[in-house]
Amino acid sequence: MPRSVGAVNWIGLWTLTRREIRRFLKVWVQTVAAPVVTTLLFYSVFALALGGVVRMVGDVPFLVFLGPGLVMMSIAQNAFANTSSSVLVSKVQGNIVDVLMPPLSAGELAAAYVMGGVARGLLVGLATAAAIWIFVPLGLYAPQFILFHAVAAAMLLSLLGLIGGIWAEKFDHMAAVTNFIVTPLSFLSGTFYTIDSVPPAFRFIAHLNPFFYFIDGFRYGFIGQTDGTLTTGILVMTGANLVLLAVVLRMLSSGYKLKA
Repeated sequence: MPRSVGAVNWIGLWTLTRREIRRFLKVWVQTVAAPVVTTLLFYSVFALALGGVVRMVGDVPFLVFLGPGLVMMSIAQNAFANTSSSVLVSKVQGNIVDVLMPPLSAGELAAAYVMGGVARGLLVGLATAAAIWIFVPLGLYAPQFILFHAVAAAMLLSLLGLIGGIWAEKFDHMAAVTNFIVTPLSFLSGTFYTIDSVPPAFRFIAHLNPFFYFIDGFRYGFIGQTDGTLTTGILVMTGANLVLLAVVLRMLSSGYKLKA
């Protein structure tokens, strides 16, 4: 089992974190540039569909409302992709032992993988926001909410990706997690619409979706408009991260599907 040296193995923690960051930076066209282009395509489709009509969501033009949601979606999807692919590829190639053998505790392993996922998510989010800013002015109403929800969302999806990567035994399993969990929760979280516009039953379901809270709070930081309660969102985000972290630590400490 992974074990620690002293209180924290800082050298091992930094080494694995650096490896995770360098891993996606070496193929930045695929891991950073491609998601930005994909997000801009989403934005272009909605802009063309409106046909020049200025549709309002409250006091905000729809395209301004849409921008933060697309940025957050890119953060979430890429944070998930980084940790899930890293662990699954290591398992498939048989070199996961290179991570398990060094004196790293379960907490240090989780921290390194999550920091790598957060780094990729935030980098893609920053690049996406800069690209969208060219076409639509995004204000900074509450920067502290932007930062908190960006980091909390990247952590949540990094942890979820870590769980998926540990659980999955082949790429088909990971595709199932992406197609049946991550993508539906992302698309049904208010990324492309305001929750107030849907029927009450769907509104209730949306409030059970943790993805709704990090998109809603992140968007509030840009436009000062929210569909939910910010305090509830912060509590949900914090609680969800703690629960997923507990699951990850349990899986890593027990060697679940990592060691024979």
